[in-house]
Amino acid sequence: MITVVGIGADGWAGLPEAARERVLAAEVLLGGDRHLAYVPPVAGQERRPWPRPLAGLPALLEEYGDRPLVALASGDPLVSGIGTTLIDLVDDAVHIVPAVSSVALARARMGWSAESSAVVTLVGRDPDALRRELAPGRRLLVLSADGTTPVTVADLLQDEGFGRSRLVVLGDLGSAQERRIEGRADEDRRWSEEMPRLHVLAIEVDAHADGGARNSWAGGLPDDAFAHDGQLTKRDVRAAALARLRPQPGQLLWDVGAGAGSVGIEWLRAHRLCQAIAIEAHPERAARIVSNAAALGVPCLQVVEGKAPDALADLPEPDAVFVGGGATAAGLLELCRERLRPGGRMVVHAVTLETEQALLTAHEDLGGELVRISVEQIEPLGGRFRGWRPSRAVVQWAWTKPEETP
Repeated sequence: MITVVGIGADGWAGLPEAARERVLAAEVLLGGDRHLAYVPPVAGQERRPWPRPLAGLPALLEEYGDRPLVALASGDPLVSGIGTTLIDLVDDAVHIVPAVSSVALARARMGWSAESSAVVTLVGRDPDALRRELAPGRRLLVLSADGTTPVTVADLLQDEGFGRSRLVVLGDLGSAQERRIEGRADEDRRWSEEMPRLHVLAIEVDAHADGGARNSWAGGLPDDAFAHDGQLTKRDVRAAALARLRPQPGQLLWDVGAGAGSVGIEWLRAHRLCQAIAIEAHPERAARIVSNAAALGVPCLQVVEGKAPDALADLPEPDAVFVGGGATAAGLLELCRERLRPGGRMVVHAVTLETEQALLTAHEDLGGELVRISVEQIEPLGGRFRGWRPSRAVVQWAWTKPEETP
């Protein structure tokens, strides 16, 4: 059993008596150097700092086998803390004794309710992930990586057109050295100053800024939100594909023949816990997918450079598959259907007669939905008039893999 005790920036003095007793009675005490230093000396108590890198944690736990351990963690150990990591490793053998989290303290200092604000962690994360969260008037509490986070975030906000947003650095929350530094994101000199290493960054996104269509989480971002060379699933058919793929938290999408990566990117934007892998054979397009994902706030998109179906061999089984190109490759559709999890969704697009025939055959054999999507856009005609210009029609086959029967 591992008991994880949360401790605030006020250190030992802020721990309730019951938590103190657990810590003092421990034979083995784990924690960061800063947290271990809070605890008075205890005769015979073994103290071990967390391994660096943290990848060594499983080996450390194996050393102690079934011996009871007590660990110290910041605030609430389950708010982007070590508690989550330990539960992932040893599951139900973890008991959490939380303290007040830095998030709760930050909300109290800002006067923000939990319902009116969202939490984003940049600890060990790419700062570009913040781009997905930005929308006019939104309140965000950012768990910062270090003292450089405020200037990074201020630059990012300006890049996204939110330079008038209010930033508040809440440093060393709960301690006698608590600090508050605030200003607008576009006040560059303020954010280049030295900042507290331990802080929460509160953001009140400029409510009067034009967030633009790219800040929507709904499927169907404008085509110009993506850099591309023409290989792009266009907005209207992309929205139709995402509606049938049905993004769900924690589920994995394969975006096969990803082109500009638009479907995989929008899948990830639907929810923070969504996962996606983009498979693209052309190196330049694969590199472009990486930059598109970062620009649209989902740098977590995994990009595999290779040709399907061979590039799919070692990938984890998906909950959804989108095939936007190369559907006539030998064995590709069969492999995707085989690897798809039961209950998973598969959507395939065709613009050539050869691919259409493959989808007709799949529909005859397996059922599903087969639709032809035609989009027309208005444009000038003859100087004085306007007319409809049709785009290339897309045939879409959508299929759900049957659930396994007991």
